[in-house]
Amino acid sequence: MVAVETRELSKRFASRWALRGISLSIDRGDIVGVLGPNGSGKSTLLKLLAGVQRPTSGLISVLGQTPGQDTKRRSAYLPEVDHYYPGMTGRRAIRFLGAFFPGFDSHLALRLLELMAVSPDEAFGSLSRGHRARFKLALALARQAELVLLDEPLGGIDVLSRERILHAILHEYRVGEQTIILATHELHLVEGLFDRVVILKEGRIVLAAPADQLRSQWSHSIEGIVREVCA
Repeated sequence: MVAVETRELSKRFASRWALRGISLSIDRGDIVGVLGPNGSGKSTLLKLLAGVQRPTSGLISVLGQTPGQDTKRRSAYLPEVDHYYPGMTGRRAIRFLGAFFPGFDSHLALRLLELMAVSPDEAFGSLSRGHRARFKLALALARQAELVLLDEPLGGIDVLSRERILHAILHEYRVGEQTIILATHELHLVEGLFDRVVILKEGRIVLAAPADQLRSQWSHSIEGIVREVCA
């Protein structure tokens, strides 16, 4: 079963093309790394899959449908930017998300916050950057969505938070049922998770293949391959 499929997908902002002619297919149950330098189109691709932006041209299918309200209910999108109100506590966020998403698991959310060492009674705005990242991921994973889109969940945070976040992703991943697409620069930490990688440069795909196949063909780590093809 295919979770995501695009054909000649392009996105333009004014005079700049963020994505140009992206065609890819991602199977359900895979963990996929979307990789590349800054400005390569990683965040734009995730936003299009999440349905928060619309393509300029091309076709896109998420869980068998054009991105819209139904796919938003079935997928969880974690943007790089903070998207919770500063005064919102974990408990308030759990009540809010539970009212909008029927599959949201409040008990799991509390358990994940505990696993992440984040108090459910502390306001989001009072948390450190690392704790805010843990907060956001705990609530995203509690959606128990078919498709999870993570945009730089490890960027710029402390080592302990990175370890807790990776542990939570692996702990809650439902093998064969859930698809995770992760855009990141922190390859040395996460490349062992990937079933498949998509490497972007200047809005185009330069490589897309199973991770083990690429390691074998290039005799490099995924991080080394990204450095070589994007140099």
